[in-house]
Amino acid sequence: MKWQGRRKSGNLEDRRGMGTKGKVAAGGGLIAVVVILLQLFGGETGQQLAPIIEQVGSGQVAQQTEQRELTDDEKVMVNFMATVLADTEDVWNRLFIENNLGDYKEPKMVLFTDAVSTGCGNASSASGPFYCPADQKVYMDLAFFDELKTRFGAKGGDFAIAYVTAHEIGHHIQTLLGTSANVRQLQQRVSQTEANRLSVAQELQADFYAGVWANHNRKYLQEGDIEEAMSAANAVGDDAIQRRMRGSVSPDSFTHGTSEQRMQWFMKGYRTGDMRQGDTFSAILN
Repeated sequence: MKWQGRRKSGNLEDRRGMGTKGKVAAGGGLIAVVVILLQLFGGETGQQLAPIIEQVGSGQVAQQTEQRELTDDEKVMVNFMATVLADTEDVWNRLFIENNLGDYKEPKMVLFTDAVSTGCGNASSASGPFYCPADQKVYMDLAFFDELKTRFGAKGGDFAIAYVTAHEIGHHIQTLLGTSANVRQLQQRVSQTEANRLSVAQELQADFYAGVWANHNRKYLQEGDIEEAMSAANAVGDDAIQRRMRGSVSPDSFTHGTSEQRMQWFMKGYRTGDMRQGDTFSAILN
């Protein structure tokens, strides 16, 4: 991805290198296990990340201490992330106007390591990237991408990071449009299996929005970028992760969608560039 020397967003807060003291979210273990299940392993729950963090986030608040000097590589990464965030702002500001959706409210992004306090509660570094609808911020632990490559077999690369970022921004789109609130309400009225299917549809729509963003950001793409995104989407499919972690697959417990579904919906967004064609709910629930 061509990103050097371009506009950087002012909506990024870099908390990396800031030490923490105190236990996080009931000792740090519970939140780590729950978030890993949601974000990576396709656990047995269809609940969304924010309610889970709120339930277990009553432990001691993570307090920031002095900040160490960031390495040169870390400084490069903050510039990259600020550029990707700026690209999402440019695209979604324009698409909201074109689709008569009103003004696009730009989210904030927080880079962190070890632990972070959010509007949804406290989270440990095991959470990886996530979006908190309560404060409308994307939280990114960039160490996640090393694990995505080394543990889950993704190709890596800068556009894999851009894809995950765009996916989390997709959840912000869903918050602004009321989709996330509707999903949470529906999940409270249905069985666990149906709640999981709603979660899958919501996650696949976020993948679709990531593809829409990539379509409208094509002038900055380079050869191999889409393949990097596809590799990441393939690696975090529920079936791929369950097979790797358990040796078997339980479709009723899927919360994010299969590898094939995640790649399919990203590519539909990328090929069409039309945010109106992302009705994953009809496709998954009917």
